[in-house]
Amino acid sequence: MDKLKREDLYSLEKYAEVRPEFRARVMEHKKNRRLSIGANANLYFEDKITVQYQIQEMLRIEKIFEADGINEELESYNPLIPDGKNWKATFMLEFEDVEERRVRLSELVGVEANVWMQVNGFDKIVPIYNEDMERSTESKTSAVHFMRFELTDEMINALKSGSTLAAGIDHPKYPHTVDPVADNIRDALIEDLEYSH
Repeated sequence: MDKLKREDLYSLEKYAEVRPEFRARVMEHKKNRRLSIGANANLYFEDKITVQYQIQEMLRIEKIFEADGINEELESYNPLIPDGKNWKATFMLEFEDVEERRVRLSELVGVEANVWMQVNGFDKIVPIYNEDMERSTESKTSAVHFMRFELTDEMINALKSGSTLAAGIDHPKYPHTVDPVADNIRDALIEDLEYSH
């Protein structure tokens, strides 16, 4: 998947005009890119459109319109766009109650290493996580982790030929499996992958 360039972005003035329509389109698009694993864990899969939305919102909030500032945002966010053989996701542990969140994040140390995706007939894919910075300590995990799931050519071809997809978490304090992943999510994720011959 190509990375975003400056010419792909709306100017601040143009974005102000198109924002309501663009935002509605992105929210609709994101519905097929959110995978819930149990009640409190979600994988939000990024792609060119979700990343463009994040950049446009940052430029808008920070009122950035100079080339250097725009390029900085592109450099920060472009790594979140999948490369054709992987999925990139923001993994979030979501607990509304503050006290419950505190307790659960201390119980779920190491959860990020126990998330997985699996193409039917292949080994589980465990993510490469938090490449930008360490997000956990020995006493608690972070509520947000960044993950990259690398697929083999065989996995990609199997998915494109109709194989099912499963996902889950193998942490003793949060064991959950989603099997199969819903078709709308699976289909959206297949679009992130480039055919391998």
